[in-house]
Amino acid sequence: MTNPSPFSRRRPTAGVPRGDVLLTAESYPEAQSAVNRLAHTGYDVSTVAIVGRDLVTIERVTGRLTYARVAVRGALNGAWFGLFLAVAFTAMSSSDTSFVLPAVIAIGAGIGMLVSLATYSFRRRQHDFSSVQQVVASKYDVLVAPGAHDAARAALDTAPREMV
Repeated sequence: MTNPSPFSRRRPTAGVPRGDVLLTAESYPEAQSAVNRLAHTGYDVSTVAIVGRDLVTIERVTGRLTYARVAVRGALNGAWFGLFLAVAFTAMSSSDTSFVLPAVIAIGAGIGMLVSLATYSFRRRQHDFSSVQQVVASKYDVLVAPGAHDAARAALDTAPREMV
């Protein structure tokens, strides 16, 4: 999916788009391919919209959380932040401060580990696993402007099927 550019002159309209359903697809890439095929025929796709229907949230459990895993993850996140700060300090300093780099990374790792362990200790009974969430639609409608269904269908039928 693409997001509108902040530099675009056209702003997205509020609300769910209205129009005639050209086709219903099982997946977003399938709906996107249909719009791409329309564009390749020269059809004005500025009036076309892809609307996801029947949204569901899926949470996939990736593993059990333990103090060790939380500590390692917190230390790694803190080390990355420490590396960022060390590079920023080194870039702004006029003298040789390369000896500070390992110390700042170590301090960042330590602080990250302590904060992660403290947060996990408070939430342990409520959320004792790691997971990834995503929102997906069960189907995608390709909508065209009202009254343009026949022209869009004709353009889609003339478009080559194998578009990448």
